[in-house]
Order: sequence, then structure tokens, then C-alpha cells
Amino acid sequence: MIRRIALLLLTLVACAHAQESPVDERARRLAEHFRCVVCQNQSLADSNASLAADLRARIREQVEHGASDEQIESYMVRRYGDFVLYRPPVKPVTWALWFGPFAVLAAGAVAMARHIRRARNARRERSLSP
Repeated sequence: MIRRIALLLLTLVACAHAQESPVDERARRLAEHFRCVVCQNQSLADSNASLAADLRARIREQVEHGASDEQIESYMVRRYGDFVLYRPPVKPVTWALWFGPFAVLAAGAVAMARHIRRARNARRERSLSP
């Protein structure tokens, strides 16, 4: 019984340390650089969506056929747009992705400053007596 458990553990450890083929490793690395268009907050490598599985298979197929990283990236962008990239290029179409969060933060800071200023003015007016 102990030998069977030891053999099972050794088998599990050997499977865990098995090396990925260079094709699988490169395909996984590429899939980590693309956003899942279904989940949007996960990479293709991490997503369980069926479309993500199809795209991982397509990336692997392109890697096997010798496509470069740039060719695979341009295929994904042509098909799904710049949003599929975790680091989309800075151009007018993607300004909202790059600068939108900063604009929202700045608008929030301005609104908060106005609110504080109004609250201070209201307190000063209430504290003065005729």
C-alpha cells in the first residue's frame, strides 16, 4: 500500500515537472499577451471561454506553421481590433483606453475640490452672526 502511494506521488511529481514543447511554450506565452474578447479581464491563456480555447488553438497552429510573433499579433488585431492587446498602441482610436482612467480621476478630483470649497463657504456663512 505504501509503495503504491509512493509510486503515485512520484508519477505526479514527474508529470508536474514535464517540460512543455517549445511550440506549446511559445503559444502559451503569446496567449498571455492577448485579452480574451469574451471575458475581457483575463488573458487568452487564463480564460475558460470556448472562444478563448479556439483562439489558443489558432495561435498554436500559427506557431506550428512558423508565423512570427508580429504576424500572429497582426492577425489578432485585424480580427478583433486593438482591444485584444493588453498594451494597445497609442493612437486616436485607443485614446480612451490609455487616457480615459486619468480623465475620470481628474474629473473626480475637480468635483471633490468643488464640494469641499462649497462646504467651507457654507460653514463660514453659518458661523457669522448678524
